[in-house]
Amino acid sequence: MIRPIWISLLSVVAVAGTLRADEGNWKLIWSDEFDGDKLDYSKWEAEVNAFGGGNDEQQMYTDRKENVRVENGSLVIEARKDNPNIQGTTRPYSSGRVRTKHRGDWKYGKIEARAKLPEGEGMWSAVWMLPTEEKYGGWAASGEIDIIEINGKSPETAHLTIHHGGGWPNNRQTGGKHKLDEGKYTDDFHVYAIEWQAKSIRWLIDGKPVYESSDWQSAGGKFPAPFDQEFHLILNLAVGGRFVGRPSEKTVFPSRMLVDYVRVYQQSE
Repeated sequence: MIRPIWISLLSVVAVAGTLRADEGNWKLIWSDEFDGDKLDYSKWEAEVNAFGGGNDEQQMYTDRKENVRVENGSLVIEARKDNPNIQGTTRPYSSGRVRTKHRGDWKYGKIEARAKLPEGEGMWSAVWMLPTEEKYGGWAASGEIDIIEINGKSPETAHLTIHHGGGWPNNRQTGGKHKLDEGKYTDDFHVYAIEWQAKSIRWLIDGKPVYESSDWQSAGGKFPAPFDQEFHLILNLAVGGRFVGRPSEKTVFPSRMLVDYVRVYQQSE
């Protein structure tokens, strides 16, 4: 999700036939089905900041119900063009970002979310993970796992990425792209998942393996660092940023990211 344009990226379109078959033996250890009428704060923190992600994002994240709420069996993260003013700070847009930090932190496992992501120029939706403790140094020496990112201007393409290497600007990213056989990811709900093991990370969309990587490193430790520590999950909808550009006059607001469920599994011994 943190994606400055000055980082070089070798992007690979994965060939599903080269990927491992599903090994199974996954046991559910954590989940949120979003079946209530409000966010479960024992599992999630709704962040409040106007930081902009370090890459020219234009939104302010708030914990207002207009931006983050649970309704009709889904988490709703809504971006609005409403010039929010919080404690004297203003931004053109408001939106939501929730995380499980110190409420759900995992080392290895299968992490999946069923979500419907929005279309529109300047919309940047993501399901991703950051290290709970930066053992190997600042971003991206301690790693980042992007389970799914969608650029709303090109919603037919899923971006699947890991960030690693040294601290910025000596960081690297490795990733793949995947397209549906037909249609756009924003047309409907899809299940986005990773199977994260000690020496590999595999991405799945709707249960189908689409990309796999063991190509990473950390300036702060030996392989399999940095992906040998606990990470937490983040769900957010950014507005603008160097990856997607700014919204145009045609971008429709409010724009919504819907999450039906999040489930975390670990393999049985």
